[in-house]
Amino acid sequence: MNSLKNLKSVLLWLAILLILSSCSPNTPTPEVKDPDRIIFVSDRDGNDEIYIMNVDGTEQRNLTNHPANDWFPTHSPDSKQIAFTSDREGEVPYNDRAIYVMNIDGSNQIRISEMGAGFPSWSPDGQKIAFTCKIYDSPATRVRDICVMNIDGTEKTILTNDRKFNGYPNWSPDGSKIIYGCYPDGNDDVCSMNADGSEQTRLIEDPAKDGCAEWSPDGSRILLASDRSGTLQLYLMNSDGSNLTQITEGTANLACGSWSPDGSQIIFSSDRDGNFEIYIMNVDGSGQVQLTNGTANNSSPVWMP
Repeated sequence: MNSLKNLKSVLLWLAILLILSSCSPNTPTPEVKDPDRIIFVSDRDGNDEIYIMNVDGTEQRNLTNHPANDWFPTHSPDSKQIAFTSDREGEVPYNDRAIYVMNIDGSNQIRISEMGAGFPSWSPDGQKIAFTCKIYDSPATRVRDICVMNIDGTEKTILTNDRKFNGYPNWSPDGSKIIYGCYPDGNDDVCSMNADGSEQTRLIEDPAKDGCAEWSPDGSRILLASDRSGTLQLYLMNSDGSNLTQITEGTANLACGSWSPDGSQIIFSSDRDGNFEIYIMNVDGSGQVQLTNGTANNSSPVWMP
């Protein structure tokens, strides 16, 4: 009997020691990851502002809070900063936009580019930003090129320099290539080039308007918008431009889409309710759910992990 009592005492002390050791200050605390969020543009305050919300549409919040117009947000790879286009310092018509960077909470908004720049895309290593430069030389020429600069705005390099209408650059996940909207023969097409500007290749050649292209997270596919069905819809194609497949349909127009980090879902904006709202769907176009709902326009959504 005494031996049984002793065994129970030993087991009790072992249990106490295990509890105390689990509460030890040397035990590392698991890192709590912030939930995925969506950054987007909304004109609900009378002008275009950059907003942020949870992926389920909750906790929508204005980040820029500026009387000027702010567009086309993109996030740094570590999701700590947002780059965007704004006309807040513009004075010269057709050359009044620049790229700004701010913290994820909207603080410390600073201009990093010269005037006449927009549509930023952050490189996967976080060191550079691709963007559209020389947005307009004049109302008649509408010249755009694709440029790259350091994240502090230094060492700007022109990549396309063909005096054509290029825009919406997007880095491949491995940082080796950039896709962009090109206008070589009077049509809005999708082109690709190496990150240094070499090997510029047209991926789509069609009379339809094609653009807003974005690489999938694994780099195997490209999401884009096209009006070849009569209205702007979303399509998928392989990274070499093959196997173009329509994934949405209808009479409403859909604008640019953005992949989820795991490549299983897509967010996009649509004017199916009379104004542009943001939706989420599976990568095959099924399971569409509306995330924003109001009378304002909500567009340019970007999924931010």
